[in-house]
Amino acid sequence: MRESKLTRIIWGYGTLIGFLVLVAVFSLASDSFLRVNNILNILRQISMLAIISTGLTFCMVTGDFDLGLGSLGSLAGVATVSLLVKGYPTIVGVLGGLAAAGVFGLANALLVTRVGISSFISTLAAGSVATGVTFLYTQGQAIYGTMPEAFAFIGRGYVGAIPAPVIIMVIIVALGEFVLSRTRTGRYMHAIGGNMAAARLSGVAVERYRGLGLLFSSLGAGGAGIILASRLGSGQPTAASGFFLDAISAAFLGQTVLRDGRPSVIGTFLGVLIIGVINNGLTLLGVSYYWQDISKGIIIVLAVALATLRPKHGSH
Repeated sequence: MRESKLTRIIWGYGTLIGFLVLVAVFSLASDSFLRVNNILNILRQISMLAIISTGLTFCMVTGDFDLGLGSLGSLAGVATVSLLVKGYPTIVGVLGGLAAAGVFGLANALLVTRVGISSFISTLAAGSVATGVTFLYTQGQAIYGTMPEAFAFIGRGYVGAIPAPVIIMVIIVALGEFVLSRTRTGRYMHAIGGNMAAARLSGVAVERYRGLGLLFSSLGAGGAGIILASRLGSGQPTAASGFFLDAISAAFLGQTVLRDGRPSVIGTFLGVLIIGVINNGLTLLGVSYYWQDISKGIIIVLAVALATLRPKHGSH
């Protein structure tokens, strides 16, 4: 009986326990780890990843997937900076960048829901086209120029001691969690991911909500790419490409947080925190970034294995 109780605790809280163990290990290994400055540094480092991963979670809730995240983030950053350098106000530049990513999200939505193409294929193709468009426009060169202070604030500013990207992250994660767990839209999206045929028979507009998931995923990528462009102070054609693997890792880790093994924004955010803690902790210890890549690959395999092996009755 005790063993089954222990098993339930491991299945139910294993990811959270793993996170706390990581924090404990890095705290003991480095005096700097738990300092307020370092914690704020971790939160700033994960802010863009949390935003892009929140968008991906919406897509995954309905049973779809987005392989074009990094390309769309880079495109949005380049589009925003190019508008700002030409003298447009910050709001126009940001909306232009989001629109550039959103166009691909809408194209994915149409291809997946109307034409019937798999989201894997559609988003992979969209990412390839977005990369091509970005390089065609920039000729592979970074875009520099004078940009408004308001834009610099998005990625590099502070509100008191809190970095601006952290505040944006908290708002988007909280909003994402609210929409998926407290609104009709979220309930319908979960229903589609649980059983698409049953959702359709129940009168849910399956195509509309799957399309929304793909659009939100693209907008999340665009938002992260814009913040990254603000941090870099330039539009780099490959700037956001590194987010892709981390976003997938975070989303799969998030599926192991809840007992039903479904994607959730809070779960994904914990996955993002775990990746941020690993990256920061290994950096503080002077470990090569090659090992960070290796650890993330192992995390993906372990997360998928946990989600697959988890007992199906664990949610009862």
